[in-house]
Amino acid sequence: MSIDDDHAPAAGPADAVPGETPVQRALRLKKAAIDARPKPPLGGRFQREQAARIKSGTARPWMAK
Repeated sequence: MSIDDDHAPAAGPADAVPGETPVQRALRLKKAAIDARPKPPLGGRFQREQAARIKSGTARPWMAK
């Protein structure tokens, strides 16, 4: 019996998907973090206020023709 018989081989991160590259894992974790962020409320007064904001081009009338 050797010293390493009672240790399981390193399996990597617990949330690893088989066949997933480190870049794919990083992208998946990044998307999960973005999806977990709080979302702005939908509909109602908030959406009307967002739609009523001044458009960016109106601050520069010389840009319009």
